Amino acid sequence: MKIKKYELILVGLIVGLDAITKATISTVFEYGERFEVIKDFFWLTYLRNFGAAWSILEGQKWFFILVGLVAMIAMLYFYLKSEDKQTIYRLSLLFLFAGTLGNFMDRALLGYVRDFLSFKIIDYYFPVFNVADISLNIGVGLLILESLLESRQANGKL
Repeated sequence: MKIKKYELILVGLIVGLDAITKATISTVFEYGERFEVIKDFFWLTYLRNFGAAWSILEGQKWFFILVGLVAMIAMLYFYLKSEDKQTIYRLSLLFLFAGTLGNFMDRALLGYVRDFLSFKIIDYYFPVFNVADISLNIGVGLLILESLLESRQANGKL
């Protein structure tokens, strides 16, 4: 399967937006600085994450670089093996690839990932995240949707 121009543009836009927002935050904000955007709900908070979500495996830079490389190669392989009609599946791989690449670039160049989006929902402060993380979550959501649709189709309910 060949990569389409609009798909490359989508990945480029996500990775570009991720890089621009991270560069802006890390230039304008001091490390640890917090700015309330929406009272008691949304903050811009500049943090450096040396691990994965919730700082899991903190300080394992080379592990994350290796895992990121392997993941991106696998995503590219599955993407190239997919068919045009697998639209949701292909789109999920693009979002996953873009998110992985965005955080991979930070980790490879800086040794950590720059996070800056912070939300409080009821009394829970969600872990600080970035645009690449949003892309990863969209990709996972699309994969789940694809799986559910395939399951329904296999059972004759679609």
